[in-house]
Amino acid sequence: MARPFFRRRKACPFSAKDAPVIDYKDVRLLQGFMSERGKIVPSRITAVSGKKQRELAKAIKRARHLGLLPYIVK
Repeated sequence: MARPFFRRRKACPFSAKDAPVIDYKDVRLLQGFMSERGKIVPSRITAVSGKKQRELAKAIKRARHLGLLPYIVK
């Protein structure tokens, strides 16, 4: 029986030393973790750690509330 293919998990983009800080005012960074429809992309696709995914979601929701990001894109 052949051995199954081993897929290496990507490292969290916010865990490195020179990683960007998650800030609700940094709209360009936040848009990179949203779909083209304006939805938050899950961490299994973006490889963001659980702790940073919660911070990211909070920052996106805060930016939406302030009108910096849209809730949905039609």
